[in-house]
Amino acid sequence: MARIIEGTKNNMTGEKIRQLRKKQHLSQQDLSARLETYAIYICRGSISRIEDGSRTVTDIEFYGVSQVLGCQITDFF
Repeated sequence: MARIIEGTKNNMTGEKIRQLRKKQHLSQQDLSARLETYAIYICRGSISRIEDGSRTVTDIEFYGVSQVLGCQITDFF
């Protein structure tokens, strides 16, 4: 199936997630551990790939990240 948007990025929100995470002084490992409390299992390496845009993010993962970071999903865009 063809991609709708051409390019090398697999998400548009990774950089904003990184900014919000760092604003709260959380490491990628901290974010990963806190996501587990919502039964969302994303390892530190996958968080790195989300932040650099090389990994997609599911809606459930967006929800968990927004809860951990205390923001709205729309804040990522």
